[in-house]
Amino acid sequence: MVLSLSLLASAVFALISLFEAPVRPSVQVRLFAPVSLARQLAEIVFDLAPVALVLHLARRDGEDLGEFGLSTARLGRDVGWGTLLGLGVAGAGLVLYLASLTLAVNRFVVPIPPTGHWWTVPVLLLGSARSALLEEVVVVGYLVRRLEQVGLDGGPAVLASAVLRGAYHLFQGWGSFAGNLLLGLVAGWIFLRWRRTWPLVVAHFLVDALAGLGYLAFRGDCVFGLCIP
Repeated sequence: MVLSLSLLASAVFALISLFEAPVRPSVQVRLFAPVSLARQLAEIVFDLAPVALVLHLARRDGEDLGEFGLSTARLGRDVGWGTLLGLGVAGAGLVLYLASLTLAVNRFVVPIPPTGHWWTVPVLLLGSARSALLEEVVVVGYLVRRLEQVGLDGGPAVLASAVLRGAYHLFQGWGSFAGNLLLGLVAGWIFLRWRRTWPLVVAHFLVDALAGLGYLAFRGDCVFGLCIP
């Protein structure tokens, strides 16, 4: 039910989107709808409802949030490791994204809210935090732990989590599916090894925020042979 209210639904709609238009760089997809500030904020708030539901279900059943990697005992260290991980993933992700555009297996992703407003960057950062919390808490910390509880070994649980992560990025194209599948495997391995979700949240936030800020900085220029509209 948690997945149906969140990223499983996103995966289904991403699969539908994959076949609704050609997968090539000339086709754009937006990570933020071109709507007003009020609608942007409302969407961010309600997108976080599944995260709140996860916390509620865990507390209702008397479960320690540390089982889902969400204890705050080592938050400072988590931020440090998450920052290093985020910078590494951002660099590798940029290479994979440019390669997928060159191979024409991905659509062009516009990772920013509507421009020309004072709230463009604040909403970008809020949206990055939303995506980081939603994806890492639900698809890694919660899903992997729940799959383990129903008898699935760590490896298959991580694989299921990674496939779901790749699936709800299919609206961007096959390159994003492959990249996020790989990222999901790495994130799942980190979770199994250290049982921490916060470093993944921090890393995800940095990757999305840097992608958006980089897009704003180079908008209208050509970088590595790619012209950014």
